[in-house]
Amino acid sequence: MVYTSKPEPRMVSPIEPMDFSSLLDPALLQTARQIYRTYYEVHPEQTRRPIGIAIDRLNHRGKLIFGEKPILLPKECFVPLSQIESGLI
Repeated sequence: MVYTSKPEPRMVSPIEPMDFSSLLDPALLQTARQIYRTYYEVHPEQTRRPIGIAIDRLNHRGKLIFGEKPILLPKECFVPLSQIESGLI
């Protein structure tokens, strides 16, 4: 019998930022940009910036998140504002 050691799990440093750009569906990103654009067209006086948008992966309905940490439902994903704004320029 041959025993093999399990590979060590990769630990993510709390200082190292996570890169979600490769994990995000392009259709969800497009939806997030549309939600963001529509919100600011309807509310141009809004001065408070969201941290991102929570989007339902199935029906693409989303909500702007203004808190510190998003609390997501199981079917939702979070799109940070940095990713949303990078495509609006």
